Amino acid sequence: MIVIKSRAARGFIRLAIPFAVIPALAVLGTLVFDKQKHLIVSMAAAAFALLLFVTGFEKKSTGTRRLVIVSVMTALCFAGRFIPILKPVSALAILTGLYLGGEAGFLTGAMTAVLSNFYFGQGPWTVFQILAWGIIGLGAGILSEPLKKSRISLIIYGIVSGVAYSFIMDIWTVLWYNQSFSWRLYRLALISAIPYTTSYVVSNVVFLWLLAKPVGEKLERLHKKYGI
Repeated sequence: MIVIKSRAARGFIRLAIPFAVIPALAVLGTLVFDKQKHLIVSMAAAAFALLLFVTGFEKKSTGTRRLVIVSVMTALCFAGRFIPILKPVSALAILTGLYLGGEAGFLTGAMTAVLSNFYFGQGPWTVFQILAWGIIGLGAGILSEPLKKSRISLIIYGIVSGVAYSFIMDIWTVLWYNQSFSWRLYRLALISAIPYTTSYVVSNVVFLWLLAKPVGEKLERLHKKYGI
């Protein structure tokens, strides 16, 4: 397991990957690369997500333990995508970020998108899913203190995350349809996606309400026991 010791390097990577590198890959994957390159672009985004994860720890042993737990959370997210209508993917990414750090939350969301789409279908939308679920998990880690203290705050974050997921994915919809970005088409896409956005929000609220305590307690116990 690689350890990045320089604080400046870690700080740069933490900002560049989720807010510049992967968004750029998402746009380029839709507008520039042909269909044969989509999987390569998705794997590149996943590799950057792993690099971001590496910035979240300073000791090799601690990072290895976190990776094992993230793998378990990713497997749960993968299975959750097969649940009809309401899916726990965002909720589990949020809980991962909340208790294991934003980088772990980002990696969980990113790997869920890549791995599950080997079944659901790879395409330019995969990188946008990596970005959307990754940002949701990362944000939970950044806001972990207030979100842990208040169940209401956590539910509100789940609602915002459901809307944010739809907003990010509809950027792909417009780019794919128009081959360029249009605010008019984006507004129309958001309006037409209201039923889906509602299902994302409801899913997050339901699964965060049901899973926050049992999953949170287990992750917190691992955090205290192993210093993760």
